[in-house]
Amino acid sequence: MPLLQIENLSIFFGGLRAVHDFNLQVEPGQVRGLIGPNGAGKSTIFNMITGIHTPTEGKITFQGENIIGLSPHEIAEIGIARTFQNMRLWRHMTVIEHVMMARYSKLKYGLFDSFLGTGRAQREEAESRKKALELLKMFKIDHLASEVVTGLPYGVQRRVEMARAMAIEPKLLLLDEPTAGMNPEEMMAMVRVIGNIRDQFEIGIFLIEHRMQVVMGLCEMIQTLNFGEVIAEGTPDEIRSNPVVIEAYLGKEAAA
Repeated sequence: MPLLQIENLSIFFGGLRAVHDFNLQVEPGQVRGLIGPNGAGKSTIFNMITGIHTPTEGKITFQGENIIGLSPHEIAEIGIARTFQNMRLWRHMTVIEHVMMARYSKLKYGLFDSFLGTGRAQREEAESRKKALELLKMFKIDHLASEVVTGLPYGVQRRVEMARAMAIEPKLLLLDEPTAGMNPEEMMAMVRVIGNIRDQFEIGIFLIEHRMQVVMGLCEMIQTLNFGEVIAEGTPDEIRSNPVVIEAYLGKEAAA
């Protein structure tokens, strides 16, 4: 059984067909890529998977269960996490506060324990902080735990966003342009981070990315989307040499 299975997914906004007949399978430990021009419908697919948009047609199943109709927080609770093309970090919060906030759904103590500061609440908060620090260490930003996130370099903020997504202990991670705005050094560091996540946690990863060096280096299978429809699917080598993809998206220089 695939971790994520999408069948014949379509969505219309008014009279506009944004995505048509999209199909996908993601297995545990697999990295799948989605490329295509701006406005092709890539982020719309992420929004349907995560409950922001409701598909007009089609099926989305996660671990064999239908997830269409679930709210975004319910989808996060069952094990699907995502990052965004435009980062959504909270101003004036520290790095570790971002990660601990994402872990609150894992805490079991109640309002009574919180109000009185019971031993149970203190133990769970301490354990949550410990796990948050472990994540920050994995992303090599534990030394910045107490820093306010908006004052940090862009590449570091991306790592904070990734650590926050991993804090819910997902089985599937959706990455929307994880290297956008990064310089080459930051980009290659993020590629290594994503590879480490795949290898260490054996989770499925589905990513949208414009930088071909990232896609070709990480993904086992890649789909190309254009005007809401898949025009090609295959391995990195197959996509790189596909004349339809070259014409619609890559261009001859990028494919060479």
